[in-house]
Amino acid sequence: MKYITRTVWILSWVSLFTDMASEMLYPILPLYLKTIGFSIVLIGVLEGIAEATAGLSKGYFGKLSDTSSRRVPFIQIGYIFSAISKPMMALFIFPLWIFFARTIDRFGKGIRTGARDAMLSEEATPETKGKVFGLHRSMDTLGAVIGPSLALLYLYFYPEDYKTLFFIAFIPGIMAVLASSFLKEKKVSFKKVKNTISFFSFFNYWKQSPIEYKKLVIGLLIFTLINSSDVFLLLQAKQLGLNDTMVIGVYIFYNLIYALFAFPMGIIADNFGLKTIFVFGLVLFAIVYFGMSLSPDLYLIIGLFFIYGIYAAATEGISKAWISNIIDKKDMATAIGTYSGFQSIFTMLASSLTGLIWYQFGATTAFLVIGISTIIVILYFLLVPKTISAN
Repeated sequence: MKYITRTVWILSWVSLFTDMASEMLYPILPLYLKTIGFSIVLIGVLEGIAEATAGLSKGYFGKLSDTSSRRVPFIQIGYIFSAISKPMMALFIFPLWIFFARTIDRFGKGIRTGARDAMLSEEATPETKGKVFGLHRSMDTLGAVIGPSLALLYLYFYPEDYKTLFFIAFIPGIMAVLASSFLKEKKVSFKKVKNTISFFSFFNYWKQSPIEYKKLVIGLLIFTLINSSDVFLLLQAKQLGLNDTMVIGVYIFYNLIYALFAFPMGIIADNFGLKTIFVFGLVLFAIVYFGMSLSPDLYLIIGLFFIYGIYAAATEGISKAWISNIIDKKDMATAIGTYSGFQSIFTMLASSLTGLIWYQFGATTAFLVIGISTIIVILYFLLVPKTISAN
């Protein structure tokens, strides 16, 4: 795999450690929040605000990374923020503190994402984007297998002792920070821009961006509006009779499938087209949500989470590889950051709306709405001009 450079491997290991820390907590987060008094609506609002914070900061720091022609400082500072946020969640249980700690974690993601993805793109060619982003997602998601597995092992011996896990998660978070210190800044061929950058300056990029970029991002954002937090799938699994151990177990299983298929999906996408594989992923997404609306039994739930893992492998890394192939190198972090900024605003709306629909009409209705809406998104990508179907 000569197309996988030293930098790609380092970034992949850093993401593995970070996801190990974050995903150790993710499946138990809704369970923990419910034990300290959070309602389903408040959980949805929390996730939405946290993701919106990440997204808005992604746009600003992506632009800052491009204009300063630097990547590494943003990557390192971002991972530091995410690491220190882990023990903060367990120190106090006041809602405002929980919102603050969760926001710090997502803010760290916002600082690093544009610069990191731009650095990954700079290490690839248009013909290897799927492979590079696929490997990174695979390693990242492998951490999402190890983290929840450790959480499951700990809860087996110490049931419902959620707080301690937040302190344990600090360890791989620090390992990610240490691993990021091995990154080296790469010389760039474009000139630095010394203009002052406002926090919302990435909105200006949207006006100036290529039409192909706009068409692609519009489709991605329509999907984001219906793609609420995975927390709701886990809560549905819990409501369908799975205990805490089984909920964490199916989440580990989903991430394992995601990790195993992300790199192969990247290879397939480079050969058959990024658009083709992305649309295939959307079809799988719709199947999962229609299936979860039918109150499936344990074996069907496991099957649906298997499909969900393949969906994630076929879309998450692929979408960024797709964007990076139609954008000028000098605007790479800005373009990805701008997309992420809008994406997180829509994610905030998606999680909040799903929480409200669930609260008012029940989980079945919420999942049916998501499934039907996904079909509309699929039609959009099938009907848009071929100008955004680049490999």
